[in-house]
Amino acid sequence: MATRLVQINMKAQDDSALGRFWAEALGWGVDSEGPGVTNLEPVGFSYPDPVAVCIDIVARPEPKTVKNRVHLDLATTSTAHQAELVARLKDLGATLADVGQGDVPWTVMADPEGNEFCVLEPRPVYQDTGPVAAVVVDCADPREMARFWGRATDWTVHEVTDGQATMRSAQGVGPYLEFVRTSDAKSVWNRVHLDVRPYPGDVLEAEADRLRALGATDPGIDQSAISWTVLADPEGNEFCLLTPA
Repeated sequence: MATRLVQINMKAQDDSALGRFWAEALGWGVDSEGPGVTNLEPVGFSYPDPVAVCIDIVARPEPKTVKNRVHLDLATTSTAHQAELVARLKDLGATLADVGQGDVPWTVMADPEGNEFCVLEPRPVYQDTGPVAAVVVDCADPREMARFWGRATDWTVHEVTDGQATMRSAQGVGPYLEFVRTSDAKSVWNRVHLDVRPYPGDVLEAEADRLRALGATDPGIDQSAISWTVLADPEGNEFCLLTPA
């Protein structure tokens, strides 16, 4: 049994408006599975496929109050492309953001609802990822996160240091999943989280039990009205275990 990262879930006060921003930012298509949910994926994409990690934007009334612990890094192919992308994102409604990054070669921005993301300088490692270079998770212990997520999913762990851990689909396509050490402690329910999905033929309850044995915990919420399972990783980051597909 195994899971794979298929999408990130992002809360928004206006899912349609934020969906339009990210669709324009990434050049992706927009759909909706129902009121209050906006689904984004590449045009012509066949879900699920590791060539992309999709985005589900879900309407929630609560405003953003703290820096997100999960964010996107966007890839660029040249310094000119980086500058052009930053300018285009500003025109779409993004703003520059200061999260204490100091003098760095990448540009930290925030989308129209304040969700932080980075526009990276060109890096060879990200040249074949598509528009999303990486899904980045803040953490206290990248080694422990690599241990858990490396066993929770069938993605390949590429690098593990005290400061960062990096994973990617075993097929060598799509964005990376990265865990970066930060000193900030988790204080609220994550406004952006990972969604993982088992493969066809797997049993949801059995996979949830396997993840608990690896160190996942139950967040203590009523889950009687949903078909998926909400868990938290060893650092308390909530994630959804979707039905097998």
